[in-house]
Amino acid sequence: MKQKKQSEIGTLLGYAGKYKRLTFLGLFLSAAAMIMNMIPFICIWLAVRDLIKAAPNWSEAENIGTYGWMAFAFSFGGIIVYFCALMCTHLAAFRTASNIRKQGVARLMKTPLGFFDSNGSGLLRNRLDGGAAETETLLAHNLADIVGTAAMFIGMLVLMFVFDWRMGAACLLAAVISVAAMFTMMGGKNAKLMMEYQQAQDLMSKAGTEYVRGIPVVKVFQQTVYSFKAFKAAIENYSNEAEKYTVGVCRVPQSVNLTCTEGVFVFLVPAVLMLAPSALSDGNFADFITNFAFYAVFSAIVSTALARIMFASSGMMLAKTALARIDTVMNAPTLEAAEDPQSPKHNGVEFKDVTFTYEGAELPALDHVSFKVLPGQTAALVGPSGGGKTTAASLIPRFWDVTSGSVEVGGVSVKNIDPHVLMDKVAFVFQNTRLFKTSILENVRAARPDASREEALAALHAAQCDDIIEKLPKGIDTLIGSEGTYLSGGEQQRVALARAILKNAPIIVLDEATAFADPENEALIQKALKTLTEGRTVIMIAHRLSTVVGADKIIVLDNGRITEEGTHAELASGGGLYERMWKEYNQAINWKISSVKEGA
Repeated sequence: MKQKKQSEIGTLLGYAGKYKRLTFLGLFLSAAAMIMNMIPFICIWLAVRDLIKAAPNWSEAENIGTYGWMAFAFSFGGIIVYFCALMCTHLAAFRTASNIRKQGVARLMKTPLGFFDSNGSGLLRNRLDGGAAETETLLAHNLADIVGTAAMFIGMLVLMFVFDWRMGAACLLAAVISVAAMFTMMGGKNAKLMMEYQQAQDLMSKAGTEYVRGIPVVKVFQQTVYSFKAFKAAIENYSNEAEKYTVGVCRVPQSVNLTCTEGVFVFLVPAVLMLAPSALSDGNFADFITNFAFYAVFSAIVSTALARIMFASSGMMLAKTALARIDTVMNAPTLEAAEDPQSPKHNGVEFKDVTFTYEGAELPALDHVSFKVLPGQTAALVGPSGGGKTTAASLIPRFWDVTSGSVEVGGVSVKNIDPHVLMDKVAFVFQNTRLFKTSILENVRAARPDASREEALAALHAAQCDDIIEKLPKGIDTLIGSEGTYLSGGEQQRVALARAILKNAPIIVLDEATAFADPENEALIQKALKTLTEGRTVIMIAHRLSTVVGADKIIVLDNGRITEEGTHAELASGGGLYERMWKEYNQAINWKISSVKEGA
């Protein structure tokens, strides 16, 4: 158990980098401060001893003033040294937390984009940012208190047995019972309950984020929180886990712990009553009273030490769970860059016997899929929902890596292309486009940050965004999402197309780019798509079959397999799934509501 804690602290200190030395300095100063804070108690005892010896001639106790000034000096000095210790540990803790966040974000930057489909932003933020914040408490306070308390305990053990070991043992008994109670709460199987409590907190954070994002839907359909079963279940699960740990585990041990921590003097009284007759008979009752005075004063240190242990142990436990959450980010899968990257020879795309299975799924999303899209061709992926169209498109820019087979761009496997080069080669527009909460200009320049203002304006013009720019109060410098400035789904899609046009990538991936557009916006988007796709290799996913009639090649996917491949003319009369889909599509677009006369 001890080794495990040391390894966790070692992990945190590894994040500290050069600030590790500040942590060690802070720990040394904390230990020194605790020793200095013990000396005033000894000074008080020395003063009491001299007063008892001089009684009733109190004036003969000449060193009382000296002991008082010594107590003040060491108390004040201990405060200053402890303040310096906390300054060191706080600075190191803040830098460590900052390094954790930076390394976590750097790791996520190398993670396949598909990873974020199953790991929401709320969950990742809670794990990384929340976990880093919890480590601050350990490094800034708890670790210093642990080292300081260890130094204090060593001093206590020495002092407890210097004057009267029996009184010292009575004080120590309170410490033993208190530590045992704390271990009952935080050690053994109860550590697992604490981990389950933290996991329930993570789940509630994720569900809460999803619920907040869905509030517009709740308002539109007049639903309540109970319609979000996942959120309600997450709250109830968190409540149950919190009650299980606090009431079921901590109530009795914490009561015992606090009783011992605050009542050390109670353990001392029975020992004194038992030893007093012997001291009277031996004739050394004055020394006995002096020793009792020492342990009575010293019991306050025991209470302080036990309280520090309790809070430090709690911090260690929280840091352990925080590190476990941080590790889920630090151990996120990353795209493996080829040691000797190759450059694509052309802009064609080819799938060679590709099979891909999502993590945790039993059946593959794509099963031995093979097709080729020549440079400059437009290929459409169609088929029923869940057939594997979006999955296939996402493998081209390496949102995921194939389970078997290979995806090639320009005759080179995407795994052997430098990720930055690959991303420069591919532009993609999704049906659920998201814009950043920044200006229109910066949203467009996200595709190519070094682009000039004029180039961004040209891309917006090509994407049919002139009417959007004209109505905005500050034109392309208008901040999206501020002061009531919002764009419709179709308008956002056109801005996203401008971003793709500015990128000027030779390969375009379109995932139902007109899905949420009204007829007016769809017409403008189609014009923008014509500019975007001209002379480029295009892989498009479509449910509206009218948009793929002119494609050079149509690939029909069903249950992860290719069932048909050819042009629209070939497939529309081929007697297969595409012909059936085409007929159903035409029936749908020709359907209309007709009036029914009374009595008909």
